Amino acid sequence: MNQLFRRVLAGILLAGPATAAMAADLTGDWVFQAAPSFPRFSKMVIRQDAGGLHGTITSEWYGDLPMLDLKVVGEGPAGKRLVFHIDNGNPKLKPLDLTLAPNGQGVTLTGQVWYEKQEASAHRATAAEMAALDFPTYPLPAPAHVPGNGLARTPPMGWSSWNKFAEAIDDKTVRDIADALVRSGLRDAGYVYVNIDDGWQGERGPDGVLHPNAKFPDMKALADYVHARGLKLGIYSSPGPKSCAGYAGSYGHVEQDARTWAEWGVDYLKYDLCSGEGFYHTAETVQAVYQQMGAALAAAGAATGRPVVYSLCEYGRFDVGAWGRDVGGNLWRTTGDIEDSYASMAAIGFDKNGVPHHTGPGGWNDPDMLEVGNGGMTTEEYRTHISLWALMAAPLLMGNDARSMTKDTLALLGNAEVIAIDQDPLGRQGLPVRKRDGMEVWTRPLADGSVAVGLFNRTDKPVVMTADWPALGLGDHPSVRDLWAHRSVAPRAVHTVPAHGVVLLRATR
Repeated sequence: MNQLFRRVLAGILLAGPATAAMAADLTGDWVFQAAPSFPRFSKMVIRQDAGGLHGTITSEWYGDLPMLDLKVVGEGPAGKRLVFHIDNGNPKLKPLDLTLAPNGQGVTLTGQVWYEKQEASAHRATAAEMAALDFPTYPLPAPAHVPGNGLARTPPMGWSSWNKFAEAIDDKTVRDIADALVRSGLRDAGYVYVNIDDGWQGERGPDGVLHPNAKFPDMKALADYVHARGLKLGIYSSPGPKSCAGYAGSYGHVEQDARTWAEWGVDYLKYDLCSGEGFYHTAETVQAVYQQMGAALAAAGAATGRPVVYSLCEYGRFDVGAWGRDVGGNLWRTTGDIEDSYASMAAIGFDKNGVPHHTGPGGWNDPDMLEVGNGGMTTEEYRTHISLWALMAAPLLMGNDARSMTKDTLALLGNAEVIAIDQDPLGRQGLPVRKRDGMEVWTRPLADGSVAVGLFNRTDKPVVMTADWPALGLGDHPSVRDLWAHRSVAPRAVHTVPAHGVVLLRATR
């Protein structure tokens, strides 16, 4: 989901006559009318002085953005234009062209920013109009350590709404999912968090309190419903003004939101950088803004006696695992969003599994949610998905419709022997020990002295693989169990691994 609202770099073109005259004609203060919801440009200031042209354009998503590299380009009266860029802090998005042209009464902005076409007129503004659109800024806390909350001693397990439902989520669906987790036995297998991702937020009241939207009439009642079934409720927000789907973020209301969620009975927060990257795009500011919420959650939890699992979602920037615990975090995303395809899952799971020594009881590398059961991969590919996540000691957050799982999906998600690998109390992250010709061998040491071993086939044809037990430090004749076949196997067994598949073993010397 975070891919929707990445860095916005926009070249903006201003048509006009000769260079100096055109620049002078377009200097001043401007207010936009009825701009598209993303990124909702509200006003613009253009100035010309001895240092040349400079300006600022303001967006409801990203606040005041400087017009970078502002200059007049083009030849002839019809070709003259003023070009600049804006940057919301993400280095991946390519420049996008926009045009701001005179329309007889003011100017009109047209073009496209990221996924949304722009067409909005602007008129010259009075000082009062400009002041009414001032974008507030707030100080960040000085660096400080947020004490651990004692939670997530093993990787969190549960369900999250985004992968299947995106923002089309509501109270009834969440209740139905909770019931399905109980009915299917997945709650008892360890999947206890029921997490509402983006799309629940409504408007703030006059007192600043954020209310849920009409799809969620009573969040406390929903939390009570979930708790009554032996489950826990999770929620979602952003440190920016807008969430990834355009709902209200926690910008300027961090402590207030943490208290509100505590009063509702929330047990888990996913805090997604989203529009916050326009404000917080250095290592220092990103760490500070996540520290701010970590401290707010700790204070609210202390007041209510309900500590909150804190999930940092800033896409692995600035070596987040090195400081995630220090800001109160229990898990931190190591990558961008997963998609329901083997290519996406494999790129994340095999190649972007975070820094291993950052993982352990209380804090976990998070390669994003599970796609199992959503239909974009084969059963063998989903088996690889779960096996990789278990070997990596990753959180297991289902992203499917738990109300309508097939037997295959339930068997994949509910395999107690594989879950035991993921939840092993030692908390060591598995690593590849051999990669060759599309075949990989991964190992993970476990608390009882045994070793989990994954034989992965990344090719599109079946391959034959064996485990070299002496090389893995397990001697010549370890006791070996196949965790997907649920049977013991001979140490020297030859395994046929399906295309994009896995054989997951547990070996004891």
